[in-house]
Amino acid sequence: MPQYRSALRSALRSASRPALRPALALGATAALLLAGCAAPAPERTPAAVPRPPATSTPAPDPQAVEPLGPTGEVEMLVSGLSAPWSVVPLANGSALITERDGARILEATASGEVREVGTVPGVVPGGEGGLLGIAVPEGGAPVVYAYFTAADDNRIVRLPLGGGAGSLTLGEVEEVLTGIPKNTTHNGGRIAFGPDGMLYATVGDAQQVDAAQDPASLSGKILRMTPDGAAPDDNPMPGSLVYSMGHRNPQGLAWDSEGGMWAAEFGQNTWDELNRIEPGANYGWPIVEGEGGDDRFVDPVVQWATDDASPSGIAIVGGTVFIANLRGERLWAVDVDGGEPRPSFVGELGRLRDAVAAPDGSLWMLTNNTDGRGAPREGDDRLVRIELGPAA
Repeated sequence: MPQYRSALRSALRSASRPALRPALALGATAALLLAGCAAPAPERTPAAVPRPPATSTPAPDPQAVEPLGPTGEVEMLVSGLSAPWSVVPLANGSALITERDGARILEATASGEVREVGTVPGVVPGGEGGLLGIAVPEGGAPVVYAYFTAADDNRIVRLPLGGGAGSLTLGEVEEVLTGIPKNTTHNGGRIAFGPDGMLYATVGDAQQVDAAQDPASLSGKILRMTPDGAAPDDNPMPGSLVYSMGHRNPQGLAWDSEGGMWAAEFGQNTWDELNRIEPGANYGWPIVEGEGGDDRFVDPVVQWATDDASPSGIAIVGGTVFIANLRGERLWAVDVDGGEPRPSFVGELGRLRDAVAAPDGSLWMLTNNTDGRGAPREGDDRLVRIELGPAA
C-alpha cells in the first residue's frame, strides 16, 4: 500500500472500480508473465473509432485545482496496437502513438482513421528499449521529437511532420542528443516540452546504478535542454544538461498549473515513487530507495509498494496527477495539494503505459499488454478515453 510523508501517512481508503461500458467489459486480471528481456511483439493492425462528440456536461477546467477522478466512462479510441509506449495529441485533432518494437509512429484522427505515419530509422529494440517517448512543441514548425534506443546508445531526434490531419508524413531524422547510455532495462525514455519551452527527458540508470550519483553522467537523471539539444544558460550546473539526479528509472513527466514539475519513477524491490522535481535536487538512488529521511536527498511525495504501482506515464489535469501503472494494473490519482491517493481500474484494463491530458479535459490512457510481460485481452493494446469529474 502507498506510504506518505507526515500528514499523508493515514491508511489508504478503498475505492470502487469504475464501471466499464459493455464494449470494453473485461474479465478478471490474468496473472502477469514473468519476463526478463521481452521478445518483440508481433506487428498488429490497429483500428480506430471516431472520438465521441462533446456532451452537455462541461469538461473540467484543466487550470482548476479541484481534485478530479474518473467518472466511470471508458471509451475505446484505438485497438490492435503492438507494445505502444507514448501518445501525444496534436493541434490538428489527430494523435500520434509510438510502438516500441516496430519503431512505428501512428496517426489516429478524430474521425476514426488510424494509419502509419512512418518508421523511425535507427531504432534497435530489445528488452525495454526501442521507440519510446515522443513530444511535439507548442506552436512553431510542425515537428515531432522522439527518444529511442539505437545500436550503441539511447538518443533524442526530431523529424519534420509534413501533410495535414489524416496524411501526416515524417521527414529526415535530425539528431538532437546522442550518447545517452542504454541497456536492456532502465532506459527511461519519456520526453516532454515544459511550460518554459525547453525539452525535458527522463533517463534511467541503464543498470549502472552508481552513475545516478555522478553529475558528469547522463544516466539516472532528468535532463533539460533547448529544442536543439544544448544546455540552457539557467540550468542548475553551467554547461550541463542535468536538471535533477539520483533517479533509477523515471518514465513519467508532467507539470501542474503553477509550473511545478512532477515525475514518476520505478524503484527496485521496495518502493516506487512520485516526486516533485526541483532544479538541481538529488532524489537519492541508489543510496536511498523511497523515503530515506536523509537531508542530502529529496523524499518522494508518495511511495508505493512495487506490486501496487510500477509507474510509467503521468498526466496532470486540474489539481490531480494521474499515474499509469504497469505491474499494479491501475490508475493512481494524487492531488497536488495532498490527500490520500485514489486507485481506479484495478485489474480492469491490464498494464497501463501512458496517461495524457486530452484537449477536451478528459484523460487518454495506453494499455501495455502485448509487450511480452502482460496477458493480452481481445483488442489489445488500446488507446482509451476516460471522462473526468470531481473526485468523490
